[in-house]
Amino acid sequence: MARIVMKFGGTSVADMDRIRNVARHVKREVDAGHEVAVVVSAMSGKTNELVAWTRDASPMHDAREYDAVVASGEQVTSGLLAIALQHIGINARSWQGWQIPIRTDNAHGAARILDIDGSDLIRRFKEGQVAVIAGFQGLGPDNRIATLGRGGSDTSAVAIAAAVKADRCDIYTDVDGVYTTDPRIEPKARRMKKIAFEEMLEMASLGAKVLQVRSVELAMVHKVRTFVRSSFEDPDAPGMGDLLNPPGTLICDEEEIVEQEVVTGIAYAKDEAQISLRRLADRPGVSAAIFGPLAEAHINVDMIVQNISEDGSKTDMTFTVPSGDVDKALRVLDAQKDKIGFDAVQNESGLAKVSVIGIGMRSHAGVAASAFRALAEKGINIKAITTSEIKISILIDGAYAELAVRTLHSVYGLDKS
Repeated sequence: MARIVMKFGGTSVADMDRIRNVARHVKREVDAGHEVAVVVSAMSGKTNELVAWTRDASPMHDAREYDAVVASGEQVTSGLLAIALQHIGINARSWQGWQIPIRTDNAHGAARILDIDGSDLIRRFKEGQVAVIAGFQGLGPDNRIATLGRGGSDTSAVAIAAAVKADRCDIYTDVDGVYTTDPRIEPKARRMKKIAFEEMLEMASLGAKVLQVRSVELAMVHKVRTFVRSSFEDPDAPGMGDLLNPPGTLICDEEEIVEQEVVTGIAYAKDEAQISLRRLADRPGVSAAIFGPLAEAHINVDMIVQNISEDGSKTDMTFTVPSGDVDKALRVLDAQKDKIGFDAVQNESGLAKVSVIGIGMRSHAGVAASAFRALAEKGINIKAITTSEIKISILIDGAYAELAVRTLHSVYGLDKS
């Protein structure tokens, strides 16, 4: 017998037929004798509808009331799934985030989980009850509902798995695992059986949409073994109930991966923009004057490149931001121009960031050189490069993004079984 947390995303619970299918997945695990908690998202499209309503009511709406509205989508799903489970003979009860409670900070709309008391859930497990939990929501210090931001149900599931000391957390989605790259771009992309927490964290933060970044961070910190699985496979198909080796991709500690690949996957993010500040004074505090106000404006800065003039008195600073944040970033920089002291600012949109990821890169030389050579042979110009122990990110023109992904996927042999 094991303790399992199962999470189902919006497409998996999009209508009553799919909710009944989810109930069959849950019943399979219950029939196998496992203790089960289920975390659900709102039905597909429902959160967007609720967000639109709040904006229609007032563009400058109160964040606490925003949370009260958008959290209702998960409440509906959890109740419907509990009813569907009861209908097929499963002892189930729905739970809202505040009932557990999932304690969060006060950042309404993007709250972070501070603590979960799993004792009541564990007591219900012992009574044979399945807990159906509304994801995405918790209870803030002001005693009001707080939501965790987009993709927050993944975070809810991993956090609950950590709180109840689950043997594993199964994330059911519309894909059957984590692939070496986007199969829509590279048909030869392969589903991985295992991927290390660090690699998955890089892939999630660099463009892969399978899991929310914060959920992977939590899984890594608390060592929660996490499976990415498809909810659209037949719940009763052979192997679906295999506790030790279920179909999908296991996200785990790198010590569990016997044969580590040099490169695990290729991630990409389109709609990147580059901003360059020309002829800055090269003095202490300049970087803080640039990036401090941008951080306060919640603008995510990624790749940073600095060039020093020959006499060392001036410098150029280039960095990337999401294309949608360019105008806001330019306004922030213009307001700080006197303090920063730049002569001119330039920007370019329509760029893409392609990243090569793998924990095996720590012990292998020449990985970056292979990427640069392969892209050069395809006539792809590199605008900026950043590296870490387990990743290389390359900024290029957006028009070449798919070609770059396919090229790098092939160069590192990821298209071979």
